[in-house]
Amino acid sequence: MNAEHKSAWILFFTTILAALGWVFSKESIQGLPPFGFIGLRFIVAAFCLLPLCLGALRKAKRQDIAAAALTGLLLCSAILCWIYAISISDTLGEGAFILSLSMLIAPLIAWGIFREKPKRAFWTSLPIAVFGLALLSLNGGWQQSSSQWWFVISATLMALHFVVNSRFSQRLPVLLLTTIQLFVAGCIASAVSLITETQPTSVTHDIWIWFGLSAILATAIRYAMFTTGLKYSTPANAALIMLLEPVWTVLLSITWYGETISPLKAVGCVLILFSLLVYRTNGKLLRIRRRVINP
Repeated sequence: MNAEHKSAWILFFTTILAALGWVFSKESIQGLPPFGFIGLRFIVAAFCLLPLCLGALRKAKRQDIAAAALTGLLLCSAILCWIYAISISDTLGEGAFILSLSMLIAPLIAWGIFREKPKRAFWTSLPIAVFGLALLSLNGGWQQSSSQWWFVISATLMALHFVVNSRFSQRLPVLLLTTIQLFVAGCIASAVSLITETQPTSVTHDIWIWFGLSAILATAIRYAMFTTGLKYSTPANAALIMLLEPVWTVLLSITWYGETISPLKAVGCVLILFSLLVYRTNGKLLRIRRRVINP
């Protein structure tokens, strides 16, 4: 097996860990305050990753570390909205598909801030995604839940983080950049938790198990695997493989929580996934479809 195939398998299993992270987080906040959970989770994950990037940290310039810390603030904002949405939602799969829209929101933000015009395929993908998002709100009429809006806000902040991160923090190795951002986001989330949340007097053993799985398996190991997978894979291939995350999340939510998805919502999820595939293949998917229909 060559390096490219190995990286594809690593990224494939990374998507499974990412999907499991949704379940681990949902279970953890049954006994931990949501913002406090995020703070502790990210700090633990950052310390787990730190030994892997100590050499890079010693060589890094202060201004680059400061830039990484600022992007960590954006990451924290997005993650706090995400965990709050999870805390008030019973539909993890739906949330995962909404969050995946961040890769379509990012070109709009880059266009607005840095005047980088989106690719032509973007304008084809966007209306498909919007229609799919609208179907997620239909269930015998328009029923928009507050959790959907928080997932949309989180997706927007994730897109903003991606754009700013890729623009200003290119001088640091990916693993070091991730570690700094996780640590900064963890510290800010912990501070927010101490100010706004009531801290539990005791936490049961099973909650700590879920927390450990979330911090170590779904965060530290997942980010390390993602970085390793990217090393020998093209960004386009990696992006396509990572589209599997919302699919696994839906399957886990159905299996673990007994979540039911109406036909309209199922179509909405499929349309969102299709729009992302069209965008990530730069419209090639539609051209292949036309050749099949009109050989």
